[in-house]
Amino acid sequence: MERLDKVLSGTGRWSRREVRELVSAGRVTVDGAVARRPEDKVDRERAGIRVDGEPVDCARYTYLMLHKPAGLVSATEDPREPTVLTLLPEHLRKIGLFPAGRLDKDTEGLLLLTNDGALAHDLLSPKKHVDKTYFVRVDGRLGEEDRAAFAAGMILTDGLACLPAGLEVLDGPAGDEAIVTLREGKYHQIKRMLAQRGKPVRYLKRLTMGPLSLDPALEKGAWRPLTAEELERLRSGR
Repeated sequence: MERLDKVLSGTGRWSRREVRELVSAGRVTVDGAVARRPEDKVDRERAGIRVDGEPVDCARYTYLMLHKPAGLVSATEDPREPTVLTLLPEHLRKIGLFPAGRLDKDTEGLLLLTNDGALAHDLLSPKKHVDKTYFVRVDGRLGEEDRAAFAAGMILTDGLACLPAGLEVLDGPAGDEAIVTLREGKYHQIKRMLAQRGKPVRYLKRLTMGPLSLDPALEKGAWRPLTAEELERLRSGR
């Protein structure tokens, strides 16, 4: 049980002073009853909290699927570049969200934003080997030798050892598109692996992260909360 003013201010929508004013004006209800004091204790996960009759999501953790466009940095702040958090409304920028895993500035696709550090750790831990898939387009023609090199695991010219990865060349006359599956996420890994094969990346987009898939209806730069089913799959690893 937590103080009502703490729970409501934790949504990023109001300061504690503003919450006290809302309660004093009788504009806050808990389970249908008008809240009397900002220090009243509530269960944020179960209580039906409303402000001006509108329900307020007071869940402790937030999970957002973002379709990252190119041109933004996967960080909470950057002194020189705009970050993915600039795509969110102001109140969501105040609750400690961060990208669970990074995408390069020029890479598009699936990005999970959350303030649940434990879940993010599970997704990113090298011990977990959470698969991630990417659509890639290169300069050059991909073939069986490239697929075999990925499958065998590559040692890059700088000495970095990469785990075996998948490379599925897509049908098309140019032979320059593929789906890459990684079990790890080292710095610029796909770009470095394909550059070593003499086929530099022209376009890269992340499609999946573990059991989470990019919603095809989500426009670039758009976001939405995860569904209950998606969150359950993430937590269970299925």
